[in-house]
Amino acid sequence: MNNDAAQLDALRARRPADKPLIGITMGDPGGIGAEVIVKALADPAIRALGRFIIYGMQEPLEIAADLVELDACWFRRPHEDVSEVASGVALADYDEFSCGVGLRRPSAEAGQASLRFVEDAVRAAGEGRLNAVVTGPIHKISWKLAGCRFPGHTELLCELCNAKRVTMMFVGGPFRIALASTHVGLFDLRAQFSLGLVFHPIDQLDDALRRWWGMERPRIAVAALNPHAGEGGMFGDEETRVIEPAIAIARDHGIDVTGPFPADTLFRNALNGRFDGIVAMYHDQALIPVKLLAFDEAVNVTLGLPIIRTSVDHGTAFDIAGKNKANAGSMKAAIQCAALLASQPRRESGRISADHPPAAVTAPQSD
Repeated sequence: MNNDAAQLDALRARRPADKPLIGITMGDPGGIGAEVIVKALADPAIRALGRFIIYGMQEPLEIAADLVELDACWFRRPHEDVSEVASGVALADYDEFSCGVGLRRPSAEAGQASLRFVEDAVRAAGEGRLNAVVTGPIHKISWKLAGCRFPGHTELLCELCNAKRVTMMFVGGPFRIALASTHVGLFDLRAQFSLGLVFHPIDQLDDALRRWWGMERPRIAVAALNPHAGEGGMFGDEETRVIEPAIAIARDHGIDVTGPFPADTLFRNALNGRFDGIVAMYHDQALIPVKLLAFDEAVNVTLGLPIIRTSVDHGTAFDIAGKNKANAGSMKAAIQCAALLASQPRRESGRISADHPPAAVTAPQSD
């Protein structure tokens, strides 16, 4: 999105009824989710961006507001009674959960609660009752203890939205980075490494930069998997066997994409403005530069969903929960990003959609 500040000001000037309705999920009740939500929404400039429904619990939010010495900016309703907000902030309260907010560790009940917040918010967005969803930090072990088979938000959202393919994207500082793989162990990645794994994030990133950021022909760079981009096969052949063919297919479909580039120099070049977006091969390859340069303002955006979803870029931080030490910068940025995306006019990308990939991408790949 170009001229973000101007667009945000224009959004604030709208009548309440014309502003997007955004759902915010509280995350794990024992983490810092309640605190960062309270701090973010205490800012009148953030509240002015939309209408809001918090999917969470009254007790943790009240405790967080007392902790940071802020007045509650929401009105409470039982969660089954909240479907529309004319203006301001509503709390859809799940008072059937009694998980202690001072627990500060993973638990099955906290996992059940945070799962329910997400499921109900996503369902509301899918039914058109919300314009966007912003998710607070969950704990993956809590979800596992609650019986959830998904390792994180991204995989759950794909299932809930019946999406064919989704891509985790991070927006922070100068970077817009899409991930080829998400929550996958490095030693497990080789078994999943295919043309589709590399092509789809290229395609979905290009589509997002065109549709949401208004770029006519975004310049995308693809990171190598191996040191020195494999050094001609000396350190692995994934670059020549998988990444280069995926890039060639993307080029054939009108995408301005280059690479694979060694990751140790790629992010420097992106920082200097050479590229509009990057596709990284694995989680930490993308998250280290993002969190180094934009830890308190980075946003996680899920591409490939029929709804808009943004999220903070951090976890539950049990070690600082309840101590008034949490920085709400990422939550503010996630709300701003959701509001901007929800208010964008729909643009057509004018090229291939990731929902209908070329046959070469879907064909089985040899190891």
